[in-house]
Amino acid sequence: MKKGVYDPLKDRKLSSIKYQNELKTLEIELVKLQEWIKSKGLKVVVIFEGRDAAGKGGVIKSITKPLNPRVCRIVALGVPTEREKSQWYFQRYTPHLPAAGEMVLFDRSWYNRAGVEKVMGFCTEEEYQEFLRSCPEFERMLVRSGIILIKYWFSVSNEEQEARFKERLKNPTKRWKFSRIDLTSRAKWMDYSHAKDAMFAHTDTKQVPWYVVDGDDKGKARLNCISHLLSLISYKDFKYEEITLPKLPQDKAYVRPPMDYQTIIPEIY
Repeated sequence: MKKGVYDPLKDRKLSSIKYQNELKTLEIELVKLQEWIKSKGLKVVVIFEGRDAAGKGGVIKSITKPLNPRVCRIVALGVPTEREKSQWYFQRYTPHLPAAGEMVLFDRSWYNRAGVEKVMGFCTEEEYQEFLRSCPEFERMLVRSGIILIKYWFSVSNEEQEARFKERLKNPTKRWKFSRIDLTSRAKWMDYSHAKDAMFAHTDTKQVPWYVVDGDDKGKARLNCISHLLSLISYKDFKYEEITLPKLPQDKAYVRPPMDYQTIIPEIY
């Protein structure tokens, strides 16, 4: 579609039934991908970056829900310790890279330096410039080592972000997602925009490009991102071996202990 041409399909809302059906189909494909990664010994890293409340967490949860946590794991690091601050910048992240047969999803990553650290003044200008120089080389090293590296940037409009922030403040199950940094981020919206543009200019490389996800519609963002991820790794259908369940052994001499001898949780429901 040409830029500036209205696309009626883009603004069409997905029904809940349509969304769930599409998600179930993609979940089956994710399991196939998982088994392919495991059987072929692939090493996959997927980075999720973007605006606060842009939908990264929802996509990550949708990807991991049907998968084995021993194959696909999430890395979401907190504030670096004083020791970590003194290390080579990428050193903090390298222990979390995958071994053969694993897929790692980074919920935020080394790109913190190009985003929040730059905007909030948590790093020096010299450290920031060094990151922009070294990051592409670091990622090329990962690719040369055999790692499949995929990067997603989640975009969200100012209006939609504000609506989600307000919803978080009212929802007790989401209040933990809102931090004081989020408040400052709202006041520095344009600073983050400039930082993102500079980051793309230096790190959107041919070997490891940035893929942008429109996060204004959460449902579509999840389906589109998962579908795109599946398209980037060539995998084949995995056929499980036929399994015949053995019969349970019968021991007439065994007597189950009375339930009164065990501590049973209250049946509230």
